Amino acid sequence: MPRGTFRALHRVAFQGEPGAFSEQAALAFYRNRIRTKPLHSFSDVFKSVKDCTADVGIIPIENSLYGSIHQNYDLLQRYDLKIIGEVKLRVVHCLLSLPGVHLREVKRIYSHPQAIAQCEEFLNRLKKVDIVPAYDTAGAAKMISDRHERNSAAIASLQAARVYKLKVLKRNLESDRKNYTRFLILGRKEVRPKRNAKTSVIFAAKNIPGALFRALGVFALRDINLIKIESRPIAGKPWEYLFYLDFGGSRHDQVSRRAIHHLTELATSVKILGSYEQGVTIDA
Repeated sequence: MPRGTFRALHRVAFQGEPGAFSEQAALAFYRNRIRTKPLHSFSDVFKSVKDCTADVGIIPIENSLYGSIHQNYDLLQRYDLKIIGEVKLRVVHCLLSLPGVHLREVKRIYSHPQAIAQCEEFLNRLKKVDIVPAYDTAGAAKMISDRHERNSAAIASLQAARVYKLKVLKRNLESDRKNYTRFLILGRKEVRPKRNAKTSVIFAAKNIPGALFRALGVFALRDINLIKIESRPIAGKPWEYLFYLDFGGSRHDQVSRRAIHHLTELATSVKILGSYEQGVTIDA
């Protein structure tokens, strides 16, 4: 979905403190023409969009190094929202401190455990520095700013440095520079992509031999590219699964429409999450 399409929007909900990577992705997607709404949890983001206290929401759905965010797959099933866009953000971790602090003065570094793991090589080179897990990368930056801790630093985004007026001691801390997170934009109404379309669906296959093979075959028969498939357990039904599928094309195209109709004949349930333009990759 072209990013310029959403000029009338004014509030985007995200999980985390101001300065979180989700906020950075939202600002990049909408080219800063929005206001953002920080919320405590991912479920709060879904609820905010559903209850119209936010125009849209943004959630991370997978990381190129650490895989899928399963909680958000489950929330996509639970809430009746539509995917209306996506953006892929290269995760750039920065070491942030109060202005005037030098790296040699830092005795303590705060960040989310996943960010700490992603910066392991850099942190291992430091001597006599305590590494302290925090609930959120941006939250760690906020804590240093609020407490005015001069001998501490946070691993967080460049956006967090701007929000909390912190100094960037060092950029690109991540051990693997090919570290990307894919975010989904959620709305109450579906959109109709004009180009480079992608569609996401959820379906449950019948519990019989070959059911999944036949379900996926409806796309292969029509030369539709399957981009991603993810399975999640069905609550209350041990060892039964829902399948989340992304494929190239719009649900409004004739060939995709026929594939989805064929899928409904083979699956026990099908939910269309939306068709949207495949996201661009943004290098923060």
